[in-house]
Amino acid sequence: MAVDLHAHSTASDGSESPAAVVGLAVRAGLSAVALTDHDTLDGIQEARAAAGKAGIELVPGAEVACEWDRGGLHIVVLFLEPGPGPLQDRLAEFRAGRNRRNRAIARRLDEIGVDIDYEEVLARAGDGSVGRPHFAALLVAKGYVPDIPAAFREYLGSSGVAYATRPLLPPEEAIRLARRSGGVPVVAHPHTLGLNTADEYAAAFRRLAGYGLVGVECHYGEYPAETRRQMEETVRSFGLLPSGGSDFHGSYKPGQLVGVGRGDLAVPDRFLEDLRAARDG
Repeated sequence: MAVDLHAHSTASDGSESPAAVVGLAVRAGLSAVALTDHDTLDGIQEARAAAGKAGIELVPGAEVACEWDRGGLHIVVLFLEPGPGPLQDRLAEFRAGRNRRNRAIARRLDEIGVDIDYEEVLARAGDGSVGRPHFAALLVAKGYVPDIPAAFREYLGSSGVAYATRPLLPPEEAIRLARRSGGVPVVAHPHTLGLNTADEYAAAFRRLAGYGLVGVECHYGEYPAETRRQMEETVRSFGLLPSGGSDFHGSYKPGQLVGVGRGDLAVPDRFLEDLRAARDG
């Protein structure tokens, strides 16, 4: 059966509740789904309760952004349980940094005459952690841009007029904390690393494996089949394990669906079992 090891909910910057994400996984015929919201485990309890009723496995996790000299490095930490722990405790600090970044974005938008009040952003996020997709949705709703990708291009992305940074962990520290917390660290969507050649990917994977990285998201929601195959072959050559997921965000990433990504994603459940064995081993 298929699994999805990367999905987001309203606990961070997804449009669907944790329980709804589980429901979508059930409808997709999955045997397991991982809830991996940004910097938070707040949705795990709700998702786990829904999964228990539906008879599907809920893999707890979180996605953590790291320092990286080219592009962006995000690490999905699977099997990360709510409660105290080395990485769990740091996530609270990340959320504080995210809040400062969000207020900086709001100030910059105000300075250039964009009519978005921060209270509107908070209302859009509801009880979840505020993220840039919430700003993007308001920019679309108010007619400043035609869609969410344009909001990131023009305002919120690294070259946008309202871009703001936030504190990030060095990858070696993020991986070390993840392992000490009982989690399994996996590089998310490796195309965002900003690398262009096989040699550059090899150097990056070798470096991260040296820190204790366990896996790489080879079967990503947007990748064509040949890219998935080549990436899996590459990461296995470095002793790393393949992972995969849709990176579901609901309406904030239109067309990227739980379980199937853009339509033909099918992450084999053996990936989950191998990652689980790496944690237990």
